[in-house]
Amino acid sequence: MSYQVLARKWRPRDFGSLVGQEHVVRALRHALEQKRLHHAYLFAGTRGVGKTTLARILAKCLNCETGVTPQPCGKCAACLEIDAGRFVDLLEVDAATNTRVDEMRQLLETAQYVPSRGRYKVYVIDEVHMLSTSAFNAMLKTLEEPPEHLKFILATTDPQKIPVTVLSRCLQFNLKQMPPAAIATHLSRVLENEKVEFDREALALISRAAAGSMRDALSLLDQAIAHGGGRVAAAGVSEMLGAIDQTHLLRLLAAVAADDARAAIAVADEMQARSLSFDGALAALAGLLLRIAMAQTVPDALGEDLPERAAIVDLAERIDAESVQLYYEIALQGREDLPLAPDEHAGFVMTLLRMLAFRPEGASRDRIILEKTKASTPSADKSWPELARQLAVTGATRELARNAELRRREGSLFELAVPKEKAYLADRTYQDKLQAALEQHLGSGVTVKVAVGETSGASPAAIENGEREARRAEAARAVRSDGFVQDLVDLFDGKVVDSTIGSNEGSKERGTPK
Repeated sequence: MSYQVLARKWRPRDFGSLVGQEHVVRALRHALEQKRLHHAYLFAGTRGVGKTTLARILAKCLNCETGVTPQPCGKCAACLEIDAGRFVDLLEVDAATNTRVDEMRQLLETAQYVPSRGRYKVYVIDEVHMLSTSAFNAMLKTLEEPPEHLKFILATTDPQKIPVTVLSRCLQFNLKQMPPAAIATHLSRVLENEKVEFDREALALISRAAAGSMRDALSLLDQAIAHGGGRVAAAGVSEMLGAIDQTHLLRLLAAVAADDARAAIAVADEMQARSLSFDGALAALAGLLLRIAMAQTVPDALGEDLPERAAIVDLAERIDAESVQLYYEIALQGREDLPLAPDEHAGFVMTLLRMLAFRPEGASRDRIILEKTKASTPSADKSWPELARQLAVTGATRELARNAELRRREGSLFELAVPKEKAYLADRTYQDKLQAALEQHLGSGVTVKVAVGETSGASPAAIENGEREARRAEAARAVRSDGFVQDLVDLFDGKVVDSTIGSNEGSKERGTPK
């Protein structure tokens, strides 16, 4: 027997085996159970999400010899013939190759005849948006008032191109792209039944590469089995896809965090030697930075089964939140600039150098400044804002130091408070890291206790905001008292908008050269 590709072999035969479209399946099941059958259905969605598969399942539900049912038997002649693609009353038309009005009229001329074998005659028109305007006009009357024995099932990847007059005559269902987790779960089930060995990491790579399409995922799985000689291994799949190894990206960010340009460029050279796509690398780098930002703000959002979770959490502690945001923007801009670079490698390296050259104002990444700060041990009565600014902390721990205010200090005890909107900063992990930083900075043991409650605005962050607003107010007073500005206001009957004065201060903070 000839080999049957996985995408065809594992094509769902009923609603129960369909993956990822529960919202559509639920609606169709209810309609079939209650015998509330519409004459025209439209399935819209990207490639490989199950549009044609749903159409065939629905055709079986309508023509199964057991009766109209949401659970066709799969054993009667009608079900078997529909699965085999030879049911005489199921007409599948590819609108991409049958776009003309004459072809549509020829199809519609057969609509008046009763089904030969089944209960309903079902017309499935794939990529219906490709029909010409004349062809759409030709089908309007039949689509609006079809014979009792006729059902239309339309499928499209671009519903915006379908005339409103057609859309208004159909029940429209929007099919979702498959989430990577659902694809990986389905692929593992397929491989277990096929008795093929596999790595979970390999399935994760295939799931991401499929971009929401289950058909693409199964096709890639076929390719991976052939590439791996009967085994789906992570290394082989990564090589097959030209995927970016997360290890490269983690090493890159670690080098950037340490201000180690030589190490960062060395990783870029390794990637060039492996002929990896630098456009894909920048996209993956942006995705990694997103996960780091999530680890800093919503740690629970990272799945426990994420392979790189420990490394991501570590980077989230080593890189401050503002720098992560800046690196993300630089990665996106670098991807946009890549076609303009002398070559992709040069464009990628320049993006890394931008990350090394720029940092948010106040971020404590500079090793020289940090070492000087450590060398000067503060006196016991130093104010908390000044002390907090000198601590060697990053990420959420740095945010805790900035947003906390000192309620009481007694000997080695620091009692701090954070406002309710920053309650997540009182996590025990961040308290322990702040305590360790204080001990290292002061050269003696300390105890840190953080409470959540009302604050008086004495935290370093609140003081900085107050100083910023004071500078803005002073600038506004200076502008209003300026003679030239007063003349403009009088001449054009205008007014000075205080909130816009000094607004460039925030943009300066986003990225200033070291």
